[in-house]
This record gives sequence, C-alpha cells and structure tokens, in this order.
Amino acid sequence: MFARKTAIAASACAFVLLGAGSALAGTGPAPAPDARRAASQSTAPSAEGNPKSLKAQAAGVCSDAYQIGTTAYIDRGGARAASVKQFYSPRCKQNYGYVWVWQSFRDKVRDYDVSTGVYSYSRDEIVGQDWWSPTNAQEFWSLPAATAGECTAAVGQLRAPGDPLAGQAMTSKRC
Repeated sequence: MFARKTAIAASACAFVLLGAGSALAGTGPAPAPDARRAASQSTAPSAEGNPKSLKAQAAGVCSDAYQIGTTAYIDRGGARAASVKQFYSPRCKQNYGYVWVWQSFRDKVRDYDVSTGVYSYSRDEIVGQDWWSPTNAQEFWSLPAATAGECTAAVGQLRAPGDPLAGQAMTSKRC
C-alpha cells in the first residue's frame, strides 16, 4: 500500500514538473473541443476574436486559432478604447495579433488609425504587422506570423485624429 501511494505521488510530481517546462507560443490550454465546435459555426466578428469571421479569413487566419496569453487594453483619456489579443493556430503553426475597438470609442471618434502584429522577442521585431488608416471598423487581424517556436506577444496601436502618438498595448509574453 505504501509503495502504491509513493508511486502515485511520484507520478503526480512528474506531471507537475513536466508542465513547468518551457512552453512554445502555441502551447498552453486550448479551448475545450466542445467550445471550439460551438464557436466554429459562427462567422460573426466578436470582442473575443472569431478566426472564422470575414476579416479574419481575409487576413489569412487559420480557422482553428485560439487566444493565448492575456488580453491587453488600449486606454484613451482614462477610458478603454480597444482590446489586444494574441491567437495561435496549431494546424498552421502561426500566431496572429488581434485588435477589437470598443463601441464606446467608435461612438465618439469617427476615423482612426489601427495597427496590430506579433512581437518576436528573439528577432526584436514585429512580425505580420498590418495597418489601417483611416478607418472606423471594429475588428482587426494581423497577417500570419511564423513565430510558433519563439517567445511572442501581440501588439496593437490605436490613434485618433489629433493625437500626436498612438495609444498602444501588448499582451503577455508567451514562450
């Protein structure tokens, strides 16, 4: 009995240690298969980021992409203006930046400039970056970034007319 408990405890420790190893940009908790299946039916854009939306498909986002890392926020004048997220596709082994401009900002500002991409820590550059200027759209996807084996973060910028600098945000670093 003691040997069995020791073996179970050792196995549990081994799993914990294996999980603590280095993770690549695409590792980490993927959405549950049921959640992916339910989301896969819709092509509507969303604040959560839908890789099957028309803009995502136009940008070349693979339909199995899911969010990795934390959500970052671009603030303007003390109010939230946009969300920034990073997505990863296991099938395509690509990362994507995503910006969703909040409706409250869009109601106040007519045309603005937006950019998003994936920052590669090893290259010290933004990969897959795309720009829109001027626009009043809500959903923005970067081009595919072949950075799956690198430490990355999504970056996003939003600049309203008359602002000398863009507001920007960066998601958490994923390795």
